[in-house]
Amino acid sequence: MIVWLNGTHGSGKTTTSPLVQQLIPDSRVFDAEKVGETLMDISPGLPETDNFQHWPPWRPLVVETARRVLDYTGGTLVIPMTVLVEEYWREISTGLAQHGIPVRHFVLHADQDTLRGRIADDTVVGPNSTFRLKYLAPYAEAARTWLHDEAEVVDTTHLTPVQAAALIAKAVDA
Repeated sequence: MIVWLNGTHGSGKTTTSPLVQQLIPDSRVFDAEKVGETLMDISPGLPETDNFQHWPPWRPLVVETARRVLDYTGGTLVIPMTVLVEEYWREISTGLAQHGIPVRHFVLHADQDTLRGRIADDTVVGPNSTFRLKYLAPYAEAARTWLHDEAEVVDTTHLTPVQAAALIAKAVDA
């Protein structure tokens, strides 16, 4: 099984995913961003883009990597990864379904003020990341038009990561 933690920057995916992993027996965290980083390391570089998700190989490579890891280890993969383009989510979720891999899709949501505050106060990535801030409006649009209909929404505005992880693990266990 895959527990996919979606949502925009500042929603709590990176912090919450290892906490979810600790609560789900026989689970591992798979950071699909590493697949994008591998593609970014190709030299000479792939065509210019502002987001590696736009490269057509990224999506099937995420599916194939997840499938191969699950074939090898079994259990559950917790994948913290923002996917805001509906076509990309469909490609990934369809690919996983074709391999018989069930997906529990969660969106970690927070209001825009909370997201801005978390991005401003981030000590890991750095405060006020323009890259992260530019995804707030696309997230709001995706949430309004399709994303919240495709997932179980966990509002993290007033939750700690520990509380969010407990809600997700309980939902997966149910």
